[in-house]
Amino acid sequence: MFKKFAFAVPMTLLALSSSMAFAADEARTSINITATIPSKVFHAQPRDPNFGKDEKMGYVLGSGTLTPIRATYDIRHTNGSVGAYVEGGPQPLSNGIDNIALSYSFNGTTLTGVSQEVVGDTESNGGMQADLVIAAAKPTDTQNGLYTANPVVIFDAIPRIP
Repeated sequence: MFKKFAFAVPMTLLALSSSMAFAADEARTSINITATIPSKVFHAQPRDPNFGKDEKMGYVLGSGTLTPIRATYDIRHTNGSVGAYVEGGPQPLSNGIDNIALSYSFNGTTLTGVSQEVVGDTESNGGMQADLVIAAAKPTDTQNGLYTANPVVIFDAIPRIP
């Protein structure tokens, strides 16, 4: 009886330790979740939640131009119209030494450093979609290398004037 017990205990420990080894082998995934819920009165946000994180203007070899950046925005203001501007004025692409001018437009209106109406009162009441387009001037033959810009476009809720 003692021999059976002496043999059973090590076998039980062996079986438990091997199952523990399998349990110690695990994989974990950390998931960060965010949700942005816009105001029912005023919002201006890109349809693509990744827009603005890493935009690239491709170089078109045949024409020597850069492809524009385009993003569709959901716009709504139930108490008036919507204005927009580029903070600090239109920012150029720069390599630290040289600049390439950028033009900014929203819903067909050219953006400057001063807020101006880009969506009228009637259009913005029910909500609508409009495009932000950023286009570069044609680079000169001597402009090459990495050029960057970090513009900030601000949208304003312009109140309705009775």
